[in-house]
Formats: sequence, C-alpha cells, structure tokens
Amino acid sequence: MRHSRLLVIAAGVCTLAACVPIQAVTSGGEHTDDFGTPVGDQRVRTGGELVMGLSNEPDRLDPTTSTSLYTRYVMNAVCEKLYDMDAGGKVVPQLATALPTTSADGRTVTIPVRTGIEFADGSPFDATAVQTSLQRHLTMKTSQRASEMGPVESITAAGPDNVVIRYKRPFAPITAALADRAGMIMSPVALTARGDNFGDAPVCVGPFKFAKRIPQTSITVTRDPNYYDAAKVHLDTIVYRIMPDANTRAANLRSGDVHVADTISPQDVDALAKDRSLRLLQAGSLGYQGFTINIGNVDGVGKPPKPIDTPLARDARVREALVLTVDRETLVNTVFNNWYEPACSPIPPQSPYASAASNVCQKFDPARSRQLLAEAGVPVPLRVELKVSNTQDELRYAQALQASVAEGGFDLRIVPVEYSTLLDVQKRGDFELLQLGWSGRIDPDSNTTRFLATKAASNVGGYSLGEMDTLLAQASQTNDVKQRAELYGKAVGMLLRDNPIVYTYRRRNLTVHTRQVTGVETYADGVVRLGKAAFVEGQEG
Repeated sequence: MRHSRLLVIAAGVCTLAACVPIQAVTSGGEHTDDFGTPVGDQRVRTGGELVMGLSNEPDRLDPTTSTSLYTRYVMNAVCEKLYDMDAGGKVVPQLATALPTTSADGRTVTIPVRTGIEFADGSPFDATAVQTSLQRHLTMKTSQRASEMGPVESITAAGPDNVVIRYKRPFAPITAALADRAGMIMSPVALTARGDNFGDAPVCVGPFKFAKRIPQTSITVTRDPNYYDAAKVHLDTIVYRIMPDANTRAANLRSGDVHVADTISPQDVDALAKDRSLRLLQAGSLGYQGFTINIGNVDGVGKPPKPIDTPLARDARVREALVLTVDRETLVNTVFNNWYEPACSPIPPQSPYASAASNVCQKFDPARSRQLLAEAGVPVPLRVELKVSNTQDELRYAQALQASVAEGGFDLRIVPVEYSTLLDVQKRGDFELLQLGWSGRIDPDSNTTRFLATKAASNVGGYSLGEMDTLLAQASQTNDVKQRAELYGKAVGMLLRDNPIVYTYRRRNLTVHTRQVTGVETYADGVVRLGKAAFVEGQEG
C-alpha cells in the first residue's frame, strides 16, 4: 500500500510543453547533521595506521579524468585544491590565499595562490604550476573537468602568486568548480614524467602522498613531510581497503579491523549508531540518485548524439510513462528505512538556487502511464533493461523499482554490474537505462550542465536540446541568486517534459568511525576527510 501522507499540491503544472501531474516531496524521517569534530585541543597521539573501509574501488587517481566519488575520498588526502568547502557549505581558500577577484565585465578572474610551499616530490608550488594543471583540465582529450571550467579563453600566470583566467563570457560557477577536482593542482614535474599515466602515482600538495595501490584490494598513502601544514598531520599511514559489501564493512567496524567506513547502509546504520564504541557522522546531500535513459549516446560520451531506435529513446511519452511508475516516497522509505529522501530534480531543496519550480515532482500514476504507452502504440508490458551497481542497497532499490514500474506497464530487467565497470559502461553508452548517482556540488551548474548540456563530459545519455544549452549558459553568467534560481526552475520544467534523467532519491552521507580515532569529518559534498585525523591518546590503532 502506498504511503497516505503524500501531499498533492496541484492537479498539474504547465511546463514548456505540457501539463504534468506533480506532488510535493516529503522526507521519510528527521535526522540531525553531525559533520564530525576537528582534532583541535583533543589529546591525540602521533603516528599509527588508520584503515578505512571504502565501499567501492576508485577509478584512476587522476583529478583531470576521474568520475568516481571514491577517488575524491583518496585524493582529498593527497591532492589539495585551490578552494575547499567547509562544514557550513561555504567556499574557503586552500591552495589559494583568498577568494578570486572578478573584473567588472565578469570575464577576467584573478586567483591569488600560495608560494613558498612544495609538492610531495619537492618541486615548488607557484602560479605557473597552477596554470599547468588548469590548462590540462581544460584541454586534455579525456578530461572530465573542461565543462566545469566554463568558456575559458586563456589561463596565464601573472607572476609567481597570481593566476588569471579570461573568459569568452562571464562564468559565475568557477569558484565552486575550483573547490573540487578542477581545483586540484598536480606537480608539473610528475605530469611531464608520467603524462597520461599520472593517475598511476599521483603527486600533489597534501597532508599525505601516494604510496601504492593493489587493484581491487587497497590504496595506501603515507604522511608527506613536505606538506606546508605538517604539524597538523598526525597519522603515519592511511589504508583505503576496498570493501563493496555493506555487511562486511559493518562487521569490520565492530571488530575494530577498520577504523572508518563510508556509505553505511540504512540496513545497518541504526544498530551501529547504538554501539557506544562507534560514532555516526551524517550530512545531507548536495547530489542525487537516479537513472539515466540513453537517448543518443551511440559513439561514446562527448560525441555528437545519434538517434537510438528504442521506444524510450525516440518517444518522450514513453519516458514520461516510465517516470509516472516511480513511486518515489514509498520506494525510498521502504527500501532505506526512512534514512533517505525522495528527489525529483538536480537542485537540492535546501540550495539557495532552489525554487517552487525546481522542487516539483511528477505524481505516481500508473494508470496514466498505461494510457501514455497506448497513445505511443507501445505493447504492454514494455521490456526495458536497467544496468545497476551490484551492491546490496542498489540492487535492493532496483528490485523494488521493478515492482513499482510493473504497475504502469513496464517489464524491468535488472543487470548487475561491478561499480568500476559501470563507470565505463556509462561512458560507452552501452545501456538502455543506467542507475547511477551523483554526489553533488554546491553550485548547481555542476549538477546540471555537466549532465544535460550537449556533448558535456558526463552527459552519458546523449541528451541534446538547444533550449537547455542556452538556458544553462544564461544561468552560469550571473551571480544573482534569484535570477539563477528562476532559470534553473525553467530548466527543471524542460526536464519534466523530456525526462532524460529520472531523479529518484537523495542519500544522507552516512559515515561511521570507531572512537579510537578523532578528526574524521564528512560534509554535504559526500567526501570523508581523513587528512587531519588522529588516534586518541591512550587508544590502540
């Protein structure tokens, strides 16, 4: 039985092309954020090896080409950025010394950067090094960062301590982009030596430096004595142990074999939270989970889209029918024990760029779904194939989704795929439906443009619409929050019409660590921060 507390706020909303039934999004439960506690004045000991149970294997440790959240975990310890996000969601300088200054016309952005510090290989960090990394992010053929950086005209070093980015048109999201992988700065010496293979042994500025990787098993980093803030680094070593099985991560936390574990399953979190030897950290998400419909990715992501001859790809009515079979609230509350919440768009409701228009949601309506399929001349049940990560929670959700969409006339076939393989599958376009989420960014441009703009780096479904490209470009040109919110609301209206991505739920970022350690932090960007963690004095580790 469906949850009775869904609040229908209107019979429909008229979008750019049609009236779509909508419903309000309500959360399944109330939870309080706990981002963790910095070491501060706590009594901690120097040294020790911290082990983190990592829920999926990262892709290549290259800031330019990486697409995996789990790579961000490791790189957070070894590769600092020009800017970072603090616990309150505010952008703060890291390798930069202050926030950028922007010219009156919005086209020239100047970034002041640190000097007198070193990369892990001992080579100097300066504006020229920053220029080298930013240029690589922008121009490397396999870069995932180019669209995040906007319409760059040139990047230059203005002396040793200033980098200047000149734009073809204003690009407001650049500061937020430089608070993630686009802002990670790599050693030019290592880039010259390793080229495209930089990710096999990355060299950056960070509290730790890369030591070794055993594929499908572990990644090890060690304390970097060259780090400019080395006095605040306490651990000798961090080992990221690959543990895709949620039950295994929970069991290893209880036994003390791992000290930290990410992406705790809602099936385990209540019991772990009651264990006095453990501490639960939690934060809302800037991202979303959902599934992408392959509309035009024939030759690989970033290539010109081509027609695909499937009912879902060629007919928006069939895609709308599929969306109307997703009972978001019932699915998320049932499968995830009220820990997660429904999602209907790429704009988080708590974002300053959210609006009534970006928060609307198609109503669960299987009868209307069958009607649309009939109008499209599609036989029922329509068989569709969903590729999904082979982790327990993802499969559990897919199986519940399978039952939900059946009510509306779809026969959903589930194809489990190992996570790292799924990243390649999405790039190739080797899917009809693909269930894979996004950890989110503080600026909505990175939640929208990179997935929806024609030929963008993460537009894995091959969606292409000139109106959407224009709208998202307009939104990126202004710093006016109200104006940007209105434009993103219009973009969501287009999504309600075209449905290239079906947004389904938002996770809470759930991390658990033993009370042997402190200084572990988890923010809304989904990254677990271990660089300044330490073992509590008197505790064994």
